[in-house]
Amino acid sequence: MTRQAFMARLREGLRGLPPQTVADIVADYEAHFTEGEAAGRGEADVAAALGNPDRLARELRAEAQLNRWREERSPSSAAGAIFAVLGLGAIDILILLPILMAVAGTLFGLFIAVIACFFAGGFLFAAAPFVDPPGGTVAGVLAGIGLMAGAASGGAILTLISIGLINACVWYGRLHYRLLKPALEPQG
Repeated sequence: MTRQAFMARLREGLRGLPPQTVADIVADYEAHFTEGEAAGRGEADVAAALGNPDRLARELRAEAQLNRWREERSPSSAAGAIFAVLGLGAIDILILLPILMAVAGTLFGLFIAVIACFFAGGFLFAAAPFVDPPGGTVAGVLAGIGLMAGAASGGAILTLISIGLINACVWYGRLHYRLLKPALEPQG
């Protein structure tokens, strides 16, 4: 992406903010490109390092609204800050929510299957001495123990996967915490 394209998308995303705020932000990012060029980096490299200008504009817009709230403490600035933060997360929610719901549904189904296998193994283990399973009583008892052990292993693996997914969601949420942190700190 060229410097001009990056700055145009950034300005477009910042439309509606006070002109001085937009000018300050644009000057800051122009400085990033100037410093990058002075260091011998190309425009595309600097733009890639800065990230998606649309996403950046949403974050900067939310940060500007939070700064306005800290300075003014008015109902309109509070509403602006709330809607800016919700807008920042809304796109993420629209993209991630269907994926997370599908993954959560699949994990839930697998957990139910693991529990069912565990109880089936327990039933086979307990019933094997009283019925004549294929292969004999010992084979029935061992098959029951095997089903229970397999279900316990499957449950452990699913638990580790669930913990990993929860940690990934927390990590993703912390990406936005950087923006909210000044608003959450006690005011002195």
